[in-house]
Amino acid sequence: MRALFLAAMIAGLAGPAFARCESVVPAERPQNTPYEDVGREFDAIVDSGWIEFAVYEDFRPWSWEQDGKAAGVDVEIGKLIAGALGVEARFRLVQAGENLDADLQNYVWKGAAIGGRVSDVMLHVPYDSDYACRVEQVVFTGQYVQDGVAIAYDAAKYPEKGPTPSYFRYDTVGVENDSISDFYLTSVGQLGDTVHRYKSTLLAMDALAAGEIMAVMGPKGEIEGNLAPGITVHEPPMMGFERGHWTLGVGISEQHRDLAYAVDDAVASALADGRIAAIFAAHGMSFGPPER
Repeated sequence: MRALFLAAMIAGLAGPAFARCESVVPAERPQNTPYEDVGREFDAIVDSGWIEFAVYEDFRPWSWEQDGKAAGVDVEIGKLIAGALGVEARFRLVQAGENLDADLQNYVWKGAAIGGRVSDVMLHVPYDSDYACRVEQVVFTGQYVQDGVAIAYDAAKYPEKGPTPSYFRYDTVGVENDSISDFYLTSVGQLGDTVHRYKSTLLAMDALAAGEIMAVMGPKGEIEGNLAPGITVHEPPMMGFERGHWTLGVGISEQHRDLAYAVDDAVASALADGRIAAIFAAHGMSFGPPER
C-alpha cells in the first residue's frame, strides 16, 4: 500500500547519517535483476504520438475515474507533461500493491508476473534519497509537490484551536489503516478505542463530515481535497516524526533516462510559470513547492 511505504519512510526513528548511497552496498541490493528491454523508448513515444501514465485508482483528489475518464490532480499534471512533449496523454488507473516496491515493479520496470506490462511514467511516486539508491531500476525525478501530515477537525467541536495528537487520548480521530498517522498514534501510545481506522483517508473524511468522529489525521493533500463544510485543517507540531513532509514526483524506467530528462524539464517549466500551483488551487488544495 502507498501508506505503508510512507510509514516506513517518514515515521521511523532517525538513524545514523550517511552520505547519499553510502549505506547501500551494490551487491546487497535486493532489486538487482538481469537486464531486459522493457517499456518504450522516448523516440517511440514521440513517433506514436501518445504517452501512458500509471495513476492510482480511487485516490481522490489525486486520481480517480469520473464519467469513464481519469480525473484528478495527478491526471492534470500528466496532461501538462504530455503537452510539453507534444503527445497525447493516456492514463492507466492501477491498484496500489502491498508496498511501493511492488508498484514500481508492476508498473515501471518489469510488469506483473501474469499478463503484466509497464507504463511509460508513474505519477505520485514519493521521493526518498536512500530508497532511490536501493531501487536501481527506477529514475525518481520530476518532483512536483511537497505533501505532509495534517489534521482535519470539526470546527464546531474545537472553536478555539485545532486538536493535536495528545487530544486523541480522549477525542475520536479517524486514520487510514496502516498509514503513517495510524503508526504514529500507535507509537505515541494512542491505543484505545478513540482511534477509528478506515480503508482510506477519504472514508475517514466522510465519517468526519457525518459527525461520527471529531477529527482525521492523514496526508494534507487527501484531507484538503475531500473537505466538507464546517471542517478545518491545520498542521500542528508533532513530536517524534523524523520528517513530517515528503516530496512527490514520478518514476520512470532506468532504461529510459532520456524520457526522464524530458519529463523533469516539463515539470520544472510548469512549476516555474505557476501552472502546477494553479492545478492545486483549482482543486481547493494548498501547494507546497517540492524540494528538487
